[in-house]
Amino acid sequence: MAEHPAYPVGLRLTGRRVVVLGGGQVAQRRLPALIAAGADIRLVSPGATPSVEAMADSGEITWERRPYAEGDLADAWYALIATSDTEANNAASAEAERHRVWCVRSDDADRATAWTPATGHSEGVTVAVLTTDARHRDPRHTAAIRDAVVEGLRDGTLVAPHQRTRTPGVALVGGGPGDPDLITVRGRRLLAEADVVIADRLGPRDLLAELPPHVEVIDAAKIPYGRFMAQEAINNALIEHAEQGKAVVRLKGGDPFVFGRGMEEARALAEAGIACTVVPGISSSISVPGAAGIPVTHRGVAHEFTVVSGHVAPDDERSLVDWPSLAKLTGTLVILMGVDKIGRIAETLVAHGRSSDTPVALVQEGTTAAQRRVDATLATVAETVIAQEVRPPAVIVVGEVVAVGPQGTV
Repeated sequence: MAEHPAYPVGLRLTGRRVVVLGGGQVAQRRLPALIAAGADIRLVSPGATPSVEAMADSGEITWERRPYAEGDLADAWYALIATSDTEANNAASAEAERHRVWCVRSDDADRATAWTPATGHSEGVTVAVLTTDARHRDPRHTAAIRDAVVEGLRDGTLVAPHQRTRTPGVALVGGGPGDPDLITVRGRRLLAEADVVIADRLGPRDLLAELPPHVEVIDAAKIPYGRFMAQEAINNALIEHAEQGKAVVRLKGGDPFVFGRGMEEARALAEAGIACTVVPGISSSISVPGAAGIPVTHRGVAHEFTVVSGHVAPDDERSLVDWPSLAKLTGTLVILMGVDKIGRIAETLVAHGRSSDTPVALVQEGTTAAQRRVDATLATVAETVIAQEVRPPAVIVVGEVVAVGPQGTV
C-alpha cells in the first residue's frame, strides 16, 4: 500500500474522554496540553511520576492505579499509549482500532493511527509542525522548526500583522534591567508591532535599533541632574499618539510599577479613555544583584529583602522611607537611585543600629556589557563611591548576602 502523508487536524477535546496509558515521562510532557484543552482525562497506570501524581491529586486528571485492561478505551475519543509494556501497548492499539479511537503510541509511531505534532503557542495562535513523510521522520528537526516559528512570532522577527483594525491603546512595557535578552517575550512582541515607541534612557536601548524605519521613537530620558522629558509631556505624547489610532509602546527600564511612574501614566490614560496594557518587567532590584553574583536572600543568611528608593536623603522631609526601622532589620536592603545619597544613608543606618562592618556592593550598569561591581562596607561606602567614581545607574545591596558568593557571576 502506498504511504500517504498524515492529514493535519485540530481536535476539540473539551469535555471528551481521553485515555492515557502510562504515567511516566511521556505522560508528564503530554498531559498539560490535554488538560489545557479541557479534556476529561483518565490515566491508567500502576505508577506515575511525582508531577503526574500531583495532577491527579489536584483533580486535573482521574488516575486508576492499575495496568491496562481490555475495555479501557471503549468510551474514549483519543488515546495516548505510553507504557513500557509492549504487549499491553499492542493490545491497546488493537482495541483503539476496533473502537475507531485515534491513538498515539510513544514506542512505535508506525503502528499508531495518529501522530502528535510539535506544538507551540504565541498570542492565541497554536503552531503545529508535523512531518508529512513517514520515511524521514525526525522529531528533533520538527521541534526545531516549531521553535524557530514560535520564537520569531514572539520576538517580532517573524511579523504577522493583524488584518483587523486595531483598537487604539498603549502598552506600558517593562524592558528589564538593560540586557535586551531580558525583556519579556510579550514585551518584545509588542515592541515589534509598535507604530510609536516612547523610550526611557534605562530601557533596553539595543532593541530600538531593530525597529523598522517607519516606527517613531520618542526619547523620554530622565538624566540625573540633566535633561529630561517632563512627566506631563510624556503623558500627553502617549495620549496624542494613541488617539491617532497608533499602537504605542511606553518602553521603561525594569518594571513599570517599581519606581517607574507607570501608575501615573496608566491613570492619565484611563482619564483620557484610552486602553492600557501593562507588561511587567524584570526589576533591577533582583536581577542586577543576581547578575553580579549576589542573592538577595540566602538560606541561613537572609530571610527577607527590602527595596527602597534612595533618590532623596534620609533627612529630607520628602522621604517616605522609615530608615530607622530599616536599620533594625537583619535581612538584605536593596537601594535604587541612591548613589549620590549613599553616604548619608549609610550614616543613618549605622546611627540606628546597623553594624558599620555590614558589607555593601554597588553594581553599576548591571546586566550590560559595562557592568562592574564595587564592594565596600557601610563605614567605607561614601569614600569608595568617590574614589571608584561610581555613577548612576547603580543598584546598591546592603547585607551579609554580599559576601555569600563569588564575584562576577555571569
